[in-house]
Amino acid sequence: MANRALKVLLDGTPLLGERTGVGRYTASLSEELESMPSVDARAVAFTVRGWRRIRDVLPHGVRARGMPISARVLRRCWLRGSFPQIELFAGPADVVHGTNYVLPGTARAAGVLTIHDLAFLDAPEELAPSEELLPELVRVGARRADAICTPTAAVADAVAERLDVSREKIIVTPLGVDPAWFTAMPPNNDLRSRFGLPSEYLLFVGTSSPRKGLEWLTEAHRLDPELPPLVFIGPGAFVVNDRSQHAGYVSDVDLRSVVAGASALVLPSRDEGFGLPVLEAMACDVPVVCSDVPSLREVADSFAHLVPYGDLDGLAQALGAAVDERDDATPSSRSIARRAHAASFTWHRCAEATIDAYRFAVNR
Repeated sequence: MANRALKVLLDGTPLLGERTGVGRYTASLSEELESMPSVDARAVAFTVRGWRRIRDVLPHGVRARGMPISARVLRRCWLRGSFPQIELFAGPADVVHGTNYVLPGTARAAGVLTIHDLAFLDAPEELAPSEELLPELVRVGARRADAICTPTAAVADAVAERLDVSREKIIVTPLGVDPAWFTAMPPNNDLRSRFGLPSEYLLFVGTSSPRKGLEWLTEAHRLDPELPPLVFIGPGAFVVNDRSQHAGYVSDVDLRSVVAGASALVLPSRDEGFGLPVLEAMACDVPVVCSDVPSLREVADSFAHLVPYGDLDGLAQALGAAVDERDDATPSSRSIARRAHAASFTWHRCAEATIDAYRFAVNR
């Protein structure tokens, strides 16, 4: 095996539909893996209706495998054991990588599981009905996996402790920032008109999940009427008022411009596995305000305004400080250091760490 590429089968289901953070992770990782001669990557989608579309959304060179099959049925089976093994309908593999919390059943392949965060353990009542089995699926998958990938050391430590697995089999695979973010320009008039963007705005990028802290953000925003309006980007139902708006789902290309034009990016999450928008905003030289939780503290380092979760006055003050920082047109050493920090996170580095996890799993 040392003389040939590892045959890796990825769960590509997160690539279908409107992509959240897991979808962007899966896309960027698979694209980077395809460029590496040590890996022969394929992808499979677990869905009845959209399984053929996986061929259209995969990065160039990544092959698709699979057949129409219900993810819900598969998950119920994998709670009880490894049947049906994924190799039965996707072909032989050295490694099967569950990219989205769930490890497929395998025959001979080593199992690698990515656990992005443990929010589902803290607030299972916030899970959609279709995700009711997720907590137990992750527990079963974590025990069965030969290696586990997490985006931060904070998540790795939490997984080891709360899922009772060996820390030695958990590999930290930090996410990356696409180089295009470093050359992003603010939106032109056409883009501003299309999304109804005001001349100045505070920006949130993500889903409307309760764990994202949007109620806290809205209340803190009300405390200072001088702050720019709030703009929410992402899928879900957002609560808006006369000083906030929901611009909907935005393509990756348009998102870079929308972020680059913001007065500040805000990520007030109660819990977060990585917080990729934090680094992407830094790459655009946009100030960042985020909650002071372990993963965001790890990713942002000293380059964001960190606020204890739930501190209304603290968040309002941090938003004001970020806006003032953005208004200062003079380039600063902090600005240069912030962009350099973001540049240290690359998808190539993520892929290399993931390949280390593959090799670790195979050797076990």
